[in-house]
Amino acid sequence: MSFPSRLDHLVYAVPDLATGAADFVERTGVAPAPGGVHPVGSANALVALTVNGERAPHYLEIVGPDPHREGSGPVPVFGLAHLERPHLATFAVRVEDGLATAVERVRRVGHDPGDVEPWSRTTPDGTVLRWLLAKREPDAYPAPVPFLIDWGRTPQPGLGDLPALELLGLRAEHPDPDSLSPALTALGVDLELGAGPEPLLETRLRGPKGEFVLR
Repeated sequence: MSFPSRLDHLVYAVPDLATGAADFVERTGVAPAPGGVHPVGSANALVALTVNGERAPHYLEIVGPDPHREGSGPVPVFGLAHLERPHLATFAVRVEDGLATAVERVRRVGHDPGDVEPWSRTTPDGTVLRWLLAKREPDAYPAPVPFLIDWGRTPQPGLGDLPALELLGLRAEHPDPDSLSPALTALGVDLELGAGPEPLLETRLRGPKGEFVLR
């Protein structure tokens, strides 16, 4: 099992962040670091993903509704509004020629990744991190076609002071994998993609408790 060379991070969506993080610790032996909150009403916790034991620009984001958000309405990102159980929802990739150029390139092959928008996260110490995303909510999750990210001057979290797991691979399945190939090729994403009855995204990781799979 391999993983895309341009992988930025994996998104593991959970209905409840505290419960999801606790279950993750029980399963892996690694406690994710609190990441912060997003203005859209989500919050996250982070784990760096090493490659061959070395730090790399990859990480795992555990994301769920912010329990302290204003109001209690649904959170409109990563399928959290209707999520009933944790799953590996999607992933982000970096692009080399700018988000706007990549968006236009992939739209020409029939896939709309969404407009380029500014995003931010307020960390537990009050620091506001800012970056750009091209992200469109798909019709359903898991989403084997990634969204796009540009960190700009913000340090990539995977290279920071985070607890870590070893990244062993990422693969996907889809009922019609050929329909996704043009978008993945336009994005330069070398994802292991096969046929399956339902969309599936699966990563293999290794931690203190051995190898395990998230899907």
